[in-house]
Amino acid sequence: MNPIAQELNNTIRQAAPHVYEMLSDMGKKLFFPRGILTQSAEAKLKAYRINATIGIARQGSCVLSLPSVTKYITEIEPDNYLSYASSFGLLELREKWLKELYVKNPSLGGTAVSLPIVTSGITHGVSILSDMWVNANDVIVMPDMIWDNYDMIFRVRNSARFVTYKSYDDALTHFNLDDFERVIREQAAHNDKIITMLNFPHNPTGYTLSKEEAARVAQILIDVAQKGTNVVAACDDAYFGLFFEEETSKQSLFAKLAGKSSRLVAVKLDGPTKEDYVMGFRTGFTTYGVAADANLEGVYKALEKKTAGCIRGNISNCSHLSQTILVKSMQDENYKTLKQEKFDLLKSRATAIKEVLKDPKYAEGFDVYPFNSGYFLCIRVKGVNAEALRLHLLDKYGTGLISIGEDNLRVAFSCLEEKDVKTLFDIILSGINDLR
Repeated sequence: MNPIAQELNNTIRQAAPHVYEMLSDMGKKLFFPRGILTQSAEAKLKAYRINATIGIARQGSCVLSLPSVTKYITEIEPDNYLSYASSFGLLELREKWLKELYVKNPSLGGTAVSLPIVTSGITHGVSILSDMWVNANDVIVMPDMIWDNYDMIFRVRNSARFVTYKSYDDALTHFNLDDFERVIREQAAHNDKIITMLNFPHNPTGYTLSKEEAARVAQILIDVAQKGTNVVAACDDAYFGLFFEEETSKQSLFAKLAGKSSRLVAVKLDGPTKEDYVMGFRTGFTTYGVAADANLEGVYKALEKKTAGCIRGNISNCSHLSQTILVKSMQDENYKTLKQEKFDLLKSRATAIKEVLKDPKYAEGFDVYPFNSGYFLCIRVKGVNAEALRLHLLDKYGTGLISIGEDNLRVAFSCLEEKDVKTLFDIILSGINDLR
């Protein structure tokens, strides 16, 4: 094992031995190299005469650039987007995002967490999570309805085992806390380590836990950890902030889990992708919340370096341009007002859908899963196959939806104009009646 990795491992093991136990085999081997990057950083500070260390083409004092590129970006200097960003991400952006975490999650106040590491979108963050914390045959507790890419990231790439709980009660009225607790405790009784993905607002159903449900989920995981099972709780907060109803919990579960037990690693996976409507920027963040016997700062620095090493050994670093624009956007005096406008638009669509679906005629064709947030809702069709219905809706009505399993269809109201809401659900009902 590389001596730098051993040094990072020793820091974690001495201060937080259970955190070290939870790292995957790869996670224990990861480190941030002190080679070219470290030497270049030293040269940047001290090479006042000539600096010939890093593979960036320069001319005079500026990065070499093509006017055919730079003419499209008029308010940012080329050095602020054409050169490489750090594998950790731009420090200014990381610090701004950390500050906002505490604003968005007031109950996190007083709890020290790591400085976020910039990832290439939240999907990349999930992949890093898998590399750092998941070994082959590790158990990951998942809801029975999940974002399909989890399968590729965890099971195909890292050979994890999924154990599922039923997401909702049979009547589709609320989150199935009882089954969540049953599966978590069963797996904790049979495994030294369990991992769970906490994805709220949920993809594909668009559900966020109520305040009471969120408190109970956190209590279950903390209790399991305190009773001796190592727990990695990953909060996939891709749609964070898009909470449309009063009773929903408007803070990440990360805030309820970070630092609560020496056997609990909380990982927050979030970013501006959906929060700031920059899907193509491919910028996300990974943040850790752990408890340590001593030297918590050192543990966080070690985890940050392992995460940056994972990035360095995969994509090297994330888009400098995207990060620079995000810093400037967050500095804009109208930033929060502009975000509120987009939130209000999505909330209006969700509200319109709930009003339309009050019509009892739709109950003849499908049930609606509870939804109160995010981008999506799901319906459970009656008497027809969901995939057959999806194809029929495409072929006969020119209408596209996503089928999930044999019974479910996902509707992305994020891209559905409000005027089209009733038309869409009337089409779905017609398609179901066609196939019966």
